[in-house]
Amino acid sequence: MKHNVVAPTVGESITEVSILKWAKGNGDAVKQGELILEIESDKATVEVVAETNGALNILKQVGETIPVGTVVGVIDDAVQGKAATGAVAAGAPKPAPASAQRPAAVAVAGMGPAARKMAAETGADLSRVSGTGKDGRITKGDLMGAPAAHSAPAPTASPKLQDQPGDRREPMKSIRKRIAERLLEAQSNAAILTTFNEVNMKPVMDVRNKHKDAFKAKHGVPLSFMSFFTRASVEAMKQVPEVNAFIDGGDVVYHDYVNMGVAVGTDRGLVVPVLRNAHQMSFVEIEKGIGELALKARNGKLGIADMNGGTFTISNGGVYGSMMSTPILNPPQSGILGMHNIVERPMAVNGQVVILPMMYLALSYDHRLIDGKGAVTFLVLLKQMLEAPEKLKLDFI
Repeated sequence: MKHNVVAPTVGESITEVSILKWAKGNGDAVKQGELILEIESDKATVEVVAETNGALNILKQVGETIPVGTVVGVIDDAVQGKAATGAVAAGAPKPAPASAQRPAAVAVAGMGPAARKMAAETGADLSRVSGTGKDGRITKGDLMGAPAAHSAPAPTASPKLQDQPGDRREPMKSIRKRIAERLLEAQSNAAILTTFNEVNMKPVMDVRNKHKDAFKAKHGVPLSFMSFFTRASVEAMKQVPEVNAFIDGGDVVYHDYVNMGVAVGTDRGLVVPVLRNAHQMSFVEIEKGIGELALKARNGKLGIADMNGGTFTISNGGVYGSMMSTPILNPPQSGILGMHNIVERPMAVNGQVVILPMMYLALSYDHRLIDGKGAVTFLVLLKQMLEAPEKLKLDFI
């Protein structure tokens, strides 16, 4: 009996994934529960294991981008299979898909009634659609986003600029492509505006320096600035709830909880794992939760559950030395807070010039939902709490 290996659902709003790596070769013997494939989305890498013993027949190659639910391989439990030939690494050359090797007439002739109806309704140009169904037949999934018969030809992948001596051209990674798409989507679908403020970090730094050694000795994790900003954001949202909401069509969806997205830079790109129910966490739980997510992110071990459901995001560009930036929203969220580098600057305090460790804060927000008053109020509340940390309910003292 033949068992399909299907590209899994990897999270909300994700309709496409790419094949990052086959852990087994074509025709290899596989065992139930054994890793056979790694699928990559813009959010995470997901491992796929064999559901039965048998011989593996690979249908989709490394680097191909496919709709969720696509059959990428078949395991035949009636065939013993050969000894493993080794993994197919990311970036390995791939043969043309089977559908591209067959005449378009074959794919069209085998279309089912549902696909034919959809093609007629959308006016899709079937000569420019590659079928992924059996024997190269066109399915409804293949018709999603297909060009109309009267539309202009799809742009070619040929470079617009002539390469010069010393240039090096590399294919963009799938995750980088998807990040680019989401950034453009965010800017196209929201009225993004950024408001700034600055905060004197000396009070927080004093608290941290006084307690960090005892904190780490007792709890096994460092006491970082992120826990202070997370707690301050949660408290500020109680007075400015629209910062923790989003627009869904003609409705505004408010959250009675805070799932804090924490932007983490990795070798594969920027990812945003989610610290769930941050509003219920102590400082220790926040620190441990953020540390675990950051470690999983850098090791490429984030799962889909780690990435979904964020309601607000904090991005700390200060770890890279950023002085000021305008962070871009993480859809469908309506707010993102940018932290920046701490720099000693001369400040006027009670008529005197004092050198203080200052940080610029940036709140980017969807102006359709959050007005200037709400954004400024949110940042002022953050400033007030960070400059008087006792307002943050320091439960570790």
